[in-house]
Amino acid sequence: MRTQQQFVDLQPERDTAQIFKLGELFSGSGGMALGAHLAGNGNAGFQHIWVNDYDRDACRTFTHNFSILPEHVICSDVRELDFNHLSPIDGLVFGFPCNDFSVVGDRRGIAGNFGGLYRWGIEALKRFQPLFFVAENVSGLASSGNDLDVIKDAMMAAGYTIFPHVFRFEQYGVPQNRHRIIIVGFRNDLEITDFKHPQPTTKDRPVTSREALQNIDEDAHNNERTNQSATVIERLKHIKPGENAFTADLPEHLQLSLKSGATISQIYKRLMPDKPSYTVTGSGGGGTHIYHWSENRALTNRERARLQSFPDDFVFIGGKGSVRKQIGMAVPPEGARQIFNSVLDALQSRQLESQC
Repeated sequence: MRTQQQFVDLQPERDTAQIFKLGELFSGSGGMALGAHLAGNGNAGFQHIWVNDYDRDACRTFTHNFSILPEHVICSDVRELDFNHLSPIDGLVFGFPCNDFSVVGDRRGIAGNFGGLYRWGIEALKRFQPLFFVAENVSGLASSGNDLDVIKDAMMAAGYTIFPHVFRFEQYGVPQNRHRIIIVGFRNDLEITDFKHPQPTTKDRPVTSREALQNIDEDAHNNERTNQSATVIERLKHIKPGENAFTADLPEHLQLSLKSGATISQIYKRLMPDKPSYTVTGSGGGGTHIYHWSENRALTNRERARLQSFPDDFVFIGGKGSVRKQIGMAVPPEGARQIFNSVLDALQSRQLESQC
């Protein structure tokens, strides 16, 4: 995993011959955007010129960390977004909401309040006709009836050749078992039919939780610790690395009594120091905050950000709960960087230039 010092600046001063301009829907705090900005080489790179998200704190975080005019970070419901007022783009990024596809949700699919929002990505493809797009969602989308097929058909009907792939981000330098569907598409007239998603870089030697969480400054941004109750501390003393509140041998007075099915969750689950973390989530009640393997406490938001591969100088704006949500909902920047590098390779192999 890259440490803060190993990451390049968020807005590097490149003497590049070619900058491909990006627009992004459902941008969140900027995990995909950071990956795109870290991608590139001495000849080409990416730059966001407008983004949209409905979460006000996430928009504030994006504005704080990227060199983009505040008025180009449009904080609104995507259904109220007027595409006519947005600048042309070379690439569209959209990690459409996963709530209705997640295996831990109600699984209403594209009929749900959030599942159908992918359509605004399709409308943006039709409106702007960018050279390419990168779309992201949870791997549970593949088992949500025929929803994935419907979405892929809509992308192809908009005029794109698509390349879907399930990424296991622990195989791409991210210290976390996080599996997501990434769909890269290129406009049909470009005749790119041989795109290759990046090959795994850490399949045989994944980055561990111990490696990811070492050497964090006490005064790092978003590093406030949670005050654990005496009961939680006592419970954690009985939970070994890799165990949770239901697999550990807990005294009766520390056992949890929850509704049927809850025992499959990761409640009070401790990390295993020599393996990647389990999936970082953006919400959840008590016991879902990810727990240190040896210290009897929940992780800080900065530690969770490390597990998502964010550098320490990426500052999240908002209260602790809001920051937790922003981190958990993000695409790991290190994984996104490798995806955008592969996109750039495909564009350069055809000697394509910005159309903006």
